[in-house]
Amino acid sequence: MRVISRRAIREFAQVWPDALGPLNRWAQIVESSNWPTPAAIRRSMNTADFVGELVVFDIGGNKYRLIAYVHYRQQAVYIKHILAHREYDKGEWRQ
Repeated sequence: MRVISRRAIREFAQVWPDALGPLNRWAQIVESSNWPTPAAIRRSMNTADFVGELVVFDIGGNKYRLIAYVHYRQQAVYIKHILAHREYDKGEWRQ
């Protein structure tokens, strides 16, 4: 899988520096994965949740949430949002 774009990780880590390590670990796992289906994501990251066509990943012990669109055929994960848990709970990302 390819992560598109790591820029979102760098920008989020400027505000939340402690998130950089967990986000980079998430990216390494994703880049070494081959996810042909949502079930494959669930097998490698059992805390992943599916909300419509988006996948929500718990990052840093559930301190942060990364919301992404996974294009299975292209083997790409498009980062849509990275949020602190409190921001995620507000639900504005769903709009």
